[in-house]
Amino acid sequence: MLTKKQIDLLDFIHKRVQRDGVPPSFDEMKEALDLRSKSGIHRLITALEERGFIRRLAHRARALEIIKLPDAMMGAKPSFSPRVIEGDRPASTPRAAMAVETAGAIELPVMGRIAAGVPIEAINQVSHNVTVPQSMLGSGEHYALEVKGDSMIDAGINDGDIVVIKETQTANNGDIVVALVEDAEATLKRFRRMNGMIALEAANPAYETRLLRDDQVKVQGRLVGLIRTY
Repeated sequence: MLTKKQIDLLDFIHKRVQRDGVPPSFDEMKEALDLRSKSGIHRLITALEERGFIRRLAHRARALEIIKLPDAMMGAKPSFSPRVIEGDRPASTPRAAMAVETAGAIELPVMGRIAAGVPIEAINQVSHNVTVPQSMLGSGEHYALEVKGDSMIDAGINDGDIVVIKETQTANNGDIVVALVEDAEATLKRFRRMNGMIALEAANPAYETRLLRDDQVKVQGRLVGLIRTY
């Protein structure tokens, strides 16, 4: 399953190869996807390569070979819309519509995976629902994500856990948040402001704290609960 950014990049590369016979430059890709840095393009290309859609050819400049195209580019519509990543959702969303209230509990859709480690994109595709106690949720909209990785293990968040997230665009120092990095990737980290920068702190000494400019990070939600299956 590809994210919207990955599909957009693959589509841009495919069209340029068809038109010019060579892939676009990294600067052209960055401009086409409206990213702030080429590092986001590097990560998207790596993700496409790992999923078997493109191949990088060694010792050749701008050498990218498209191996296959997803169904979304072969006439089928994408089966998801990554609002968890992009934000700015309408007042009424599929998430809100699918949240089902029962006696003392609410069913929330699990919208995809969130990285607690190397950032990955959270995909707004419902894999299943999870029932949470009503007391866990306050006002506002909520959704759930499956955790992938171990960078928050010292905060009691393990690989495979389900985290319950309240949608918000603001956070206080020390909050564990879903952070969107450079409009391309999302990760679950502890949020702090430090010397005019934003620090995304892991809760595992094996991972370094990432320091980013304010304009490189968007808060997409705050952790309010955790569900674990044994």
